[in-house]
Amino acid sequence: MNPKLIEKPKSKITASRKLSLKIMLLTRAMEQLEQETQDRDEEKLSYLGERLPPLQFSGLSLAELQDLCKQLHGKIDVVDEERYDCEAKVTKHNKDIHELKLKVQDLGGKFKKPALRKVRVSADEMMRALLGTKHKGSMDLRSNLKSVKKEDTNKDKDKVLTSEVTDWRKNVEAMSGMEGRKKMFDASGGQ
Repeated sequence: MNPKLIEKPKSKITASRKLSLKIMLLTRAMEQLEQETQDRDEEKLSYLGERLPPLQFSGLSLAELQDLCKQLHGKIDVVDEERYDCEAKVTKHNKDIHELKLKVQDLGGKFKKPALRKVRVSADEMMRALLGTKHKGSMDLRSNLKSVKKEDTNKDKDKVLTSEVTDWRKNVEAMSGMEGRKKMFDASGGQ
């Protein structure tokens, strides 16, 4: 069926009625928000009133003022410890929330691929990761390479440099045919 031919059922509430309900809900929400902020401010003031009684400095001697300062520093230390503990709890909970979100994404199948980093892994480590404990042999590729001695190459170069350079064409003509063999025979001691 064509989706254009399917008609949506008409709403029983008129557009003006919807608009008026929406306005009423928004005004009610704004009133509740204002009430919450006022309640929070009152609660804060009452808490501070309980924890911090008003200080009176008049008529105190120097020793009494020093004792008062020490007490205030002690209270500040306690509050700092509580604040630190609360921050540690919040960071731990945030980390747990993040891990749970990742688990939910894994279960849902919608997972963002993280940016991959380059990792240097040897052949042995790669085979161990793929095969686990089944991998026994060593994959040290450098040990299988043929070793070349530098001394041999130096001797070959010395031979090439020390040998006389002669015209090879003369040598070939002289040795070719019977004449060349005869000359060799004659030269070897046939005289």
